[in-house]
Amino acid sequence: MKETYDVIIIGGGPAGLNAAMILGRSRRKVLLFDSGEPRNRWSRSMNGFLSSDGVNPGDFIRKGREELKKYNIQIIDHPVGTATYSKGTYVVESSEGHVYHSRKLLLATGLKDKLPEVEGIEELYGQSVHHCPYCDGWESRDKAIAVYGKDRNGIGQALAMKNWSDDVTLYTDGTRKLNNKDIELLDLNGVKVCTDAIARVEGSDGMLEHIVLRNGQSRPQGALFFSGETRQQSDIGEQLGCEFTGKGVIKTRRLQQANIPGLYVAGDAARDMQLVIVAAAEGAKAGVAINMELQQEDRVKP
Repeated sequence: MKETYDVIIIGGGPAGLNAAMILGRSRRKVLLFDSGEPRNRWSRSMNGFLSSDGVNPGDFIRKGREELKKYNIQIIDHPVGTATYSKGTYVVESSEGHVYHSRKLLLATGLKDKLPEVEGIEELYGQSVHHCPYCDGWESRDKAIAVYGKDRNGIGQALAMKNWSDDVTLYTDGTRKLNNKDIELLDLNGVKVCTDAIARVEGSDGMLEHIVLRNGQSRPQGALFFSGETRQQSDIGEQLGCEFTGKGVIKTRRLQQANIPGLYVAGDAARDMQLVIVAAAEGAKAGVAINMELQQEDRVKP
């Protein structure tokens, strides 16, 4: 006989864990899948989260999972291979081939960042190379900040980084698509521009020290921010037929509902602001909405 859960949650980051807590406290039968590959796993600290500012992301997840134990949340530490929906039931198959059923499904699978194709950047990512100034700008304050963006893609971020440092340089890595208005705007706001191609970045203990250009010049830099592409961590949303925005995130309504009945999406995979505290809040919001929907379905009507 198949076992059916009230809710299956795919994704064990802040959004998934907070949703699981709300649903567990609502006495729902919950199964949570965690692939163990959160977006911020390279970072030393998780910032901008009240009461947890500066906490190690791994420690934050471990504490969250510990808090779920009293609510009898079942956790499976494997990714999900497939998910289908038919006649009010979700069928989820784990990477191990086991099949599970649920009435509702929450995707909290997050995004992946595409790093600039620059030698040495992977070793520095999450420590002195970042994509989010609200997450890591404070730690980079008053340093010589580099912003990486080919063509015209780095203009906005370069201007924004002036909030954290007076010493900001935009690197276009060999592309020369900035027009006269772009250059004037950057110059008026004190942003330097380097259009030469980059050979590599250098640093030690995870901290950026120099950007080395292909012409041999070595430029001292203390941090690097980039506006790179992101993609879904999981293809489950695509499998289920979710609607996506032009930025590649899943469209959701006010309470995190997707376009498929009983499907909710929270965290970076959805369309809202990509901050850990926002992801957690979206998870809580989705948890409440899911429980209310289950209540309505189960209520005896005259």
